[in-house]
Amino acid sequence: MADFIFKISPDIILGSYTVSRLGQYVQEFGQKFMVILDPILKEQGVSQKIVQALENRGLNFFTFDEIPVAADTEVIKAALTLARQAHVHGIIAAGGGKTLSIAKSVSTLYNENRDLYYFADGEIPSAEPLPLICIPTTCRDNFIFTDKAPMVDSRSSKLKLIKTNPRLCKLVVWDPNLTTSLTEKQVSAMALETLCLATEAYLSPKSTFFSDMLIEKSVQLLSYAIDGSQTLTVTTPQEVLLAQGGCMASLGAATASIGPATLLALTINSRYKISRSLISTIFFPYVIEDGVKYRSDKLAKISRLLGVATSEEEDIKAATMFADYIRQHIARMNIPARLKELSISIDKLSLAAEDAGDLEMINSLPRSMTSDDLFELIKQAY
Repeated sequence: MADFIFKISPDIILGSYTVSRLGQYVQEFGQKFMVILDPILKEQGVSQKIVQALENRGLNFFTFDEIPVAADTEVIKAALTLARQAHVHGIIAAGGGKTLSIAKSVSTLYNENRDLYYFADGEIPSAEPLPLICIPTTCRDNFIFTDKAPMVDSRSSKLKLIKTNPRLCKLVVWDPNLTTSLTEKQVSAMALETLCLATEAYLSPKSTFFSDMLIEKSVQLLSYAIDGSQTLTVTTPQEVLLAQGGCMASLGAATASIGPATLLALTINSRYKISRSLISTIFFPYVIEDGVKYRSDKLAKISRLLGVATSEEEDIKAATMFADYIRQHIARMNIPARLKELSISIDKLSLAAEDAGDLEMINSLPRSMTSDDLFELIKQAY
């Protein structure tokens, strides 16, 4: 088992209407902020809640929401220039993964003298970062608790990861009410993606007793959110269960590591701008079936936590039932079950497999894999 090292950072505030107290929470980090917002939040009326919370405390801030479909290097450069010109004290970010990734990069590189592309090409930042406050508006985030920030290299459309200060993010405010504007299908896809993230972290060679504890509780909460409780004792709203389960899955994945479905979803999304939730969900049952070969015991444990299998089923059968359970949910949601339904050629997907093979994260997958192995997984899911 991997060594267990636990450092408490960042502070996490999770609960309904917590964003209304944002101004109170961020005052200790300064009085002047850049607020990076996912543009969709303005359409849904969510951004006003965040702005109002800051105005109520008399804080000085400006907003940036000129974000296209990807957190690419040119967008990060534009945001970085604005932040430096305004001499801000910190960065506040509200949105999904791409918005939080832009904010992590801006916070990390604010005090650096070299061009952003030095760091995209592997240079490790050394200057003190700006304080970062994150407000996730989805139920999961792969990198929020890690020391990495993903970005899309505008020169090649390849995914790049820059190293960040482990204590870069000072505060995470997770308000379940911010996810209520999503459609039912979006919520369902993100719930399965979060379960996939949790499962891959559970299988990770870097998993510890601590990450396993987080993941097991996460799976239980996600089960209630996806299928409802089998008793009347759980009355927590679905959006709260998803936020709680997603927060714990994100913590567990940061303590352990992600897996092939999440990694490929990131690289395919970077190149072709297809939904990460959708891609992860398509890969999910194939990742389970691959995992049966080497960790059927852990997959069986998740299957039983979900109520899919009982303690009487053998591990391999319980794990197989888990894969069937995911396929049944995909069919019920009426979303693509195969990559070929996304109107993208397998030749293009092979480039995403090569991109994944170039990233350091390939060394932390649940089993030893190369880009060729990842392409085999793509062919199975195609």
